[in-house]
Amino acid sequence: MVQYPGLRSICYRSCSMDRSRIRIAIVDDDESVRKALKRLLRAANLDADTFASGRDFLDSLAAQLPDCIVLDLHMPGMNGLDIQQHLARSGQRMPIVIITGHDEPLARAQCLSAGAAAYLRKPIDDEALLDAIHRAAGVARSSTV
Repeated sequence: MVQYPGLRSICYRSCSMDRSRIRIAIVDDDESVRKALKRLLRAANLDADTFASGRDFLDSLAAQLPDCIVLDLHMPGMNGLDIQQHLARSGQRMPIVIITGHDEPLARAQCLSAGAAAYLRKPIDDEALLDAIHRAAGVARSSTV
């Protein structure tokens, strides 16, 4: 299942256009998912950093902002919606693609209404994920011009 709400302009930093490759943050507590997604993104000529927890990801933001976040919804500690809400409260406007193995209509509605660019159910179709990332990051990049 792929859902794209009306993608809106997102402007979160002006240096996005300085890089030739899109940088993606993958946040998932499952190591095999992180590795598989990183391989997929590298094969698609995208840079990918992986994080095993929401806290690890949030701590990394001081050093570098990603162009897009692939964010697992169900994780111990901070779940995907918690991270999404934390970013919004702190003024960090980055496109987010939510991924989940447990599609729940209420959670889907909450994520999309909170601004997620896409919501994908595991197992993830490679093309659907790449399309979601390019759409989300493309909107972010075009709004910085």
